[in-house]
Amino acid sequence: MRWPLPTYVSDITDQYGTRRVNELYRRGTLDDDPPDFPASYDELRAAAHEAMSPEGLAYVHGGAGSDETFERGQDFSAWRIVPRMLRGVESRDLSTTVLGQEFPVPIALTPLGIQSLLHEGAEGATAAATADVGVPMVLSSLSSTPMEAVADALGSTPRWFQFYWSSDERIARSFLTRAENAGYDAIVVTVDAPILGWRERLIERGYYPFLEGDGVANYFSDPAFRDRLDAPPEEDTEAAVEEFLDIFGDASLTWDDLSFIREHTDLPIVVKGILDPQDAELAVEHGVDAIGVSTHGGRQVDGSITAIEALPEIAEAVGDDVDITFDSGVRRAADAYKAIALGADLVMLGRPYAYGLAAGGADGVRTVLQNFLAEFDLTMGLSGREAVTDIGRDAVRHESTLVPTVDRSSRP
Repeated sequence: MRWPLPTYVSDITDQYGTRRVNELYRRGTLDDDPPDFPASYDELRAAAHEAMSPEGLAYVHGGAGSDETFERGQDFSAWRIVPRMLRGVESRDLSTTVLGQEFPVPIALTPLGIQSLLHEGAEGATAAATADVGVPMVLSSLSSTPMEAVADALGSTPRWFQFYWSSDERIARSFLTRAENAGYDAIVVTVDAPILGWRERLIERGYYPFLEGDGVANYFSDPAFRDRLDAPPEEDTEAAVEEFLDIFGDASLTWDDLSFIREHTDLPIVVKGILDPQDAELAVEHGVDAIGVSTHGGRQVDGSITAIEALPEIAEAVGDDVDITFDSGVRRAADAYKAIALGADLVMLGRPYAYGLAAGGADGVRTVLQNFLAEFDLTMGLSGREAVTDIGRDAVRHESTLVPTVDRSSRP
């Protein structure tokens, strides 16, 4: 099913990457005004790590357990881009359609909780940057800023709300109603975190940010949650936090419970956290509108299959029945290009924009997005694709299909 949603018109036009590169070169060469933030992901990460508090760094960096899934999840190199030549790519179209809604670009921001740990501007700074650039945003239930305030900051920019399912049905219903009333365009149900993974950086510090009242703005501002309290959170934060810990998440949920969400919102439903084709097929059977292929950034199951490894089979299993979003491990535009070639309709950024926020607030996020889109546009054009819709399975090849290199050193 496709749900009619508003169309967002962006300033992003053809030759975006070329214009961005020329702007940076001219500013640096002619005006002696080099960029304020690194273009390299590795250097941006280093700058962000230096700017972050130890608690913020422990929260955002790395994954579950030994970081095996986190590390492998960043490796997209088994898939190789196949450039095509002389295909008339002077005018390039970055737009795409997801859930019946036209997006100016095939990139969105994945939900990231507790952004106040990264920068005092938190989700408000991120929203301001995404509104400026025209990149859709998915807001976490565990935001440091209430969902209504973030929606106001986003203006007409497409926005989805990521829904963590409370064990208290009244709160769950309230979140869905608030998101719809605030103008969010879809509900993203994260299903891969019914319980939290083993995250050693946080465990070693004995640090759990929610115990300090961070990341619970949507709960503390929720009327159904406040009804559970003997005193408002402003008067007794400790008791409110304990109440939050009691009702956050529900490990008893099954596929049949998705009917609850359908009953309480008219918004499209995206189920995020799928890694097995069988679960993708179950999602379709239970009427979801899109599937999110994700490892939760490698933060849940150490040693699991990665998102890029899972994507091709899932795309084949669901075909055109539903749209597919993809996140986890995306660091460069080539990663996003490969994910789209393998079946993703929308690719979500996580740590790159998180590091932009940590390094420079809204300006940092804005620069990360501008650079990422420029690199994506150039990658698409240089690979002979005039539009995102041209990036099909033939745009990449797996390394296993390539002719092995002949070892000539052993020949007589």
